[in-house]
Amino acid sequence: MRLALAAATLLRHRTRTLLAVLGVAVSAALLLDMVMLAGGMRESFRDLLLVRGYQLRLSPKGTLPFDSDATMERAAALLAAVRADPRIVAVSPILGGQLHVLGAAPDGGESGPAATAFAMGLDARVQGDYELVRGRHAVAGAELVASPAFLRATGARVGDTLDVAAGFDPQLRQYAGRRRAVVVGEGRFFYTPGEQPVAALPLATLQAMRGEEGRDRLSLVMARVADGADVEQVRAELQRRVPRVSAISTATALAQVEQRLSYFRQLAFILGAISLAIGFLLVTTLVTVSVNERVGEIAVLRAIGVSRAHVVQQIVLEGSALSLAGAALGLALGLVTARYLNAILGDFPGLPAAFAFFVFRPIDAWRALGLLVLSGVLAGVYPSWRAASLPIATTLREEAVG
Repeated sequence: MRLALAAATLLRHRTRTLLAVLGVAVSAALLLDMVMLAGGMRESFRDLLLVRGYQLRLSPKGTLPFDSDATMERAAALLAAVRADPRIVAVSPILGGQLHVLGAAPDGGESGPAATAFAMGLDARVQGDYELVRGRHAVAGAELVASPAFLRATGARVGDTLDVAAGFDPQLRQYAGRRRAVVVGEGRFFYTPGEQPVAALPLATLQAMRGEEGRDRLSLVMARVADGADVEQVRAELQRRVPRVSAISTATALAQVEQRLSYFRQLAFILGAISLAIGFLLVTTLVTVSVNERVGEIAVLRAIGVSRAHVVQQIVLEGSALSLAGAALGLALGLVTARYLNAILGDFPGLPAAFAFFVFRPIDAWRALGLLVLSGVLAGVYPSWRAASLPIATTLREEAVG
């Protein structure tokens, strides 16, 4: 009965009700997006770090992985210390650098690089940096797996052979090593920007091209801890045994990244609060206008014995219905706008291609829906209680005279 009365009251002024629902929908969409932004970045980065199950990363002392060109010396001893821990089940060594794809000059001589890419020397058997899209892994010799951006920049395809070089000396203007490398696969790299050309080569090949076979250096070591083992305990013990490197767990990396992205979380909180306030004020205004138009009707109901609580519940139900309808429409609108904003923010320089600012989780939708429905309930409490508390006789006389 109360639902039917609430529906009839709202349909009495269809245009006003429609505009209110649309206003609440816009507010709900913004609120959902901000809730997704506040928690989505952390979850997206966590999923990114754990995409291959590696919970520990060892990098040069005082830096994040690939935050600089620094490398870790005595890599063989470092790898031995990591592998000696029985709780560590997989170790992935990585060397970073630049790879130059050379072109030919019109006269048949050598020209400068046709393209420059970020190169990763790794062990394909335990690598955790890319997902193979087609072809196969680079397992030995002068083979490489390329990113889509690398293939676009060079015009190469899987199966092509390229003239590549590494270890450029700007003073001598020559390369430390040069190879004819075969593109054996295409990969989607997790931790590099989508627009950056990337190539993965066998670790020994990149070391040889850079002239570093005897220098024993690595840029990063990733380690996977066995199920049930305490990751933080393993990290602390590794840090104590190898103090010359920074041992970073997933939790540590998340804390550091949250500090760098705190601006977005603060912005999300402010805009979310503003959107919730706008939705609340919009529903409050509409309910107040509706109640003021029905003061005489409410007085008649009170005169024939309808309780004050019944009147309040009826009007609160109308506000809740407005908020619920607007929220349902707003959730769909919020998902569409989040996808569009993700595409825009994803072009931010230096961000990994797999990173997402807005991550949908059911709990976010329920949280936004709950806040909006609560605001609709609160929006109807004061005007309904005020109207139901007016003196019945005085209100009826004023309505009759009016």
